[in-house]
Amino acid sequence: MKRKREPFISGRIKSVKYAVKGGIILLTTEHSIIAQLIIGVLMTVVGFMVGLTQTEWLFQIIAIALIIIAEAANTAVEYLCDYIHPEHDKNIGLIKDIAAGIPLIAAIFSVIIGLIIYIPKFIG
Repeated sequence: MKRKREPFISGRIKSVKYAVKGGIILLTTEHSIIAQLIIGVLMTVVGFMVGLTQTEWLFQIIAIALIIIAEAANTAVEYLCDYIHPEHDKNIGLIKDIAAGIPLIAAIFSVIIGLIIYIPKFIG
């Protein structure tokens, strides 16, 4: 079945509306994303307190964004798996476990970035 193509501008406006709606849902209902957002705000405050350089800010912002994006991807995969197969299933469980590893890996690398940035600030 062919989808009716919308004009370019109105199609982009609709896409942005859906993206904003999804972002609001994530930021207001998903506890893991809310927790990571709070941590991101706290690290931003600490960054101002210690006077991060422009480069350090770039790495910190990328690390915060990486974790929030990873949490959002994990959430999307979990909702999709639950929709496709609401009953317990070993393969769906494996998919969800792998998806849960996405934010874990992002968090590990973000902690490494944070240590590289902040250890010299507090020790040196």
